Amino acid sequence: QVQLVESGGGLVQAGGSLRLSCAASGRTFSCYAMGWFRQAPGKTREIVAQINWSTGSTSYLRSVEGRITISRDNAENTVYLQMNSLRPEDTAVYYCAWSTSGSYDYWGQGTQVTVSL
Repeated sequence: QVQLVESGGGLVQAGGSLRLSCAASGRTFSCYAMGWFRQAPGKTREIVAQINWSTGSTSYLRSVEGRITISRDNAENTVYLQMNSLRPEDTAVYYCAWSTSGSYDYWGQGTQVTVSL
């Protein structure tokens, strides 16, 4: 089992920044990738960004490219999501997730991000 704990969400004005963190514990010896997902009210969950744990290669949802950056600290088993130039449409619950071999197997409890006008 892998436990994931997110932090860093909150309320911010449009144009502001937030940095989310996700710390992993437990059976962390096998990680293929980590990702950040979000789910807004009435919408389906979507992947925002993901990072390959060994190579560091990243991919992003098109609407966040250039504004949001995912990074990792392998030694600390932590993944970050730096979010800049936030927009009201970024408002959602953000979840981090852990993949051992392709699909995402473990999920955090989520952290609320609210962007006001």
